[in-house]
Formats: sequence, structure tokens, C-alpha cells
Amino acid sequence: MNALKNRVQLIGNLGNDPEIKEFDGGKTKARFSMATSEYYKNDKGEKITETQWHNIIAWNGAAKIVEKLLKKGSEVALEGKLTTRSWDDKEGNKHYITEVVANEILLLKSKE
Repeated sequence: MNALKNRVQLIGNLGNDPEIKEFDGGKTKARFSMATSEYYKNDKGEKITETQWHNIIAWNGAAKIVEKLLKKGSEVALEGKLTTRSWDDKEGNKHYITEVVANEILLLKSKE
């Protein structure tokens, strides 16, 4: 059951082209946003779309896959874990961000 404690699975579309950054020592990081959408009908029978945006990070091997295969609009399935980090800006204000650190990524449909 330990594997179920912090596990995220998402299917959605990239909202932007991935940003790739290479570090000294050979580490690679990919960062992109991903939209997931749910659909339902309201009381009037109208179709409603609810979209959530997720910040995704991939490291090393997964980042290399992202770099080679993914671009804005690509439909992907991914699995990873939630992480939250914080930082202080120049004015001393604390900011928080929650990200999904993806360890498995599967291209479902490429945007032509």
C-alpha cells in the first residue's frame, strides 16, 4: 500500500511546449502545463466543461521523452506524485506551488 500514498494519474493535453533545462552533472528537467477536462450536463441539459490546469515536472529519462515527443496540444497519460514547494520573491513575499513530478509518460495523440 505504500505505492498508493502519493500517486497521481492524469490524462490530458499540454498547454504549452515543454521547457527543457539541462544542469551540470547531466541532469535534465522538463516543465510543462497540462489541462484535464471533465464534462457533465447541468440542470438545463447543457454540456458543461470543467478544466483543471496542472504544473508538471519530469526529470532525466522522463524529461528526455518529453523533449523528443511532446509539444503544445499533445495528449498524454502520466503517472507521478504531488509535490509542493515554496520560495520568497524579491519583496520577501512567500509563494507556494504544487506540481506533479511525473515518472512515467505515455504519448496518446500528437498534435499535428
